[in-house]
Amino acid sequence: MKWIIRFCVLIGLLAPAGAFAADDVLKHSRTAVLGNAMAVAEDDMLAAVRWLEIRGKTDITPALILAMRYNRPLSSEISIALSKITGNTGAKTWFDWMLWLEGNASVVPHPSYQQIKLETLMQLDPNFARFIPLSRNARIRREEVVWGGVAVDGIPALTNPVQTGADEADYLVPGELVFGVEINEDARAYPLRIMDWHEMLNDVIGGVPVSLAYCTLCGSGILFETRLEGFDEPLVFGSSGLLYRSNKLMFDLGTDSLWNQFTGRPVSGPLADQNIELKMLPLTITSWREWRARHPDTRVLSLDTGYARDYSPGQPYGHYFGSPDLMFPALADGKTRPIKDYVFGVRTVGGAKAWPIEGFRTKPVINDTIGSTNVVLIGNAITRTARAYSRNDLVFERATPTGPLSANGEEWKITEAALVSPSGKKLPRLAGHVAFWFAWSAFVGRAAN
Repeated sequence: MKWIIRFCVLIGLLAPAGAFAADDVLKHSRTAVLGNAMAVAEDDMLAAVRWLEIRGKTDITPALILAMRYNRPLSSEISIALSKITGNTGAKTWFDWMLWLEGNASVVPHPSYQQIKLETLMQLDPNFARFIPLSRNARIRREEVVWGGVAVDGIPALTNPVQTGADEADYLVPGELVFGVEINEDARAYPLRIMDWHEMLNDVIGGVPVSLAYCTLCGSGILFETRLEGFDEPLVFGSSGLLYRSNKLMFDLGTDSLWNQFTGRPVSGPLADQNIELKMLPLTITSWREWRARHPDTRVLSLDTGYARDYSPGQPYGHYFGSPDLMFPALADGKTRPIKDYVFGVRTVGGAKAWPIEGFRTKPVINDTIGSTNVVLIGNAITRTARAYSRNDLVFERATPTGPLSANGEEWKITEAALVSPSGKKLPRLAGHVAFWFAWSAFVGRAAN
């Protein structure tokens, strides 16, 4: 039966160019993508795929790739059609074809694609209409925005969450990792195993409104100040449920603009054409034992989040963190180092650079330069800890991750805000964060040797 359908469609398509009307492209694309959900007969779906294949233009490839994900019974047929349209015979799966799409920026989707994308995502959650289609001033490719597997706010942000004192935090294990923050002598600890479930945190620390934007897929927790010039109130963020190159797209509750978590810039919506960027603040990953020893008066994120979640270690991303593979497609530089190696990155006005966390295993102190800025990094590979400071022309040394830090024969005190000499001279801390190598290389770039 299938070959009869194919033959009939082939005959039908050997017609004047007018047969490929825009309305027909929309109709056949909708059938290819949503046919299974709409209980369309398989032969009719195959006919739609074949019609798009014989039309032969690459502008339909984003819709066919979308169909591979949401109409899996036809994935083999769709992949064959994509190969014939593009000449690429190496891709087989939706993941493969998304990588091909990312690598072919010249492909422009057919105008019907936005409608198909909206209808598809609204089948999953009608609230996606808040973000899709992307605005005309969008700074990212709409065809590379993919569903992350949850609804809008399906990963619920924590806003002004309950916190407790260190002595009451008996649910924490000494060796477990926390995000540590100190602003204006106000110290806070946010356990990674709680943040794994929430990924966004809106809080006020030391009088400064902040958002801790944690992309588990990227292994990156970034602390942003949410006060912006020209805004009456600090921004408050949530998780859109959408991804771009395996990076979460967060959104601000005031305008529903989508923001790139890795850059702190709006990429779609009312704010996309404004030249704004969230200020990054220093953030540390370290063990609860180490953070509490340095900050005995720290406040700690409570298990009383208001949500029923399994906050035990290893949930919900234990398997992903232990795997060398990505969950969602993103082109990555795997030649320089493994794509999920942890790196610590710092961005300055003069440039950006990242260093492998493993490098701190043999060199607990790294003296380096970013552009014209001399920096010193102090780290511990075991606890995934790294802090960066301006060093002027000094060269620092430290024999072990817990030994004294010295330069020119003087011991310097390490604080969250600065390095402090015996005479009281201060070298300011620089904002930086840990991430998987694939995310840093995709969104920022350069790595240290």
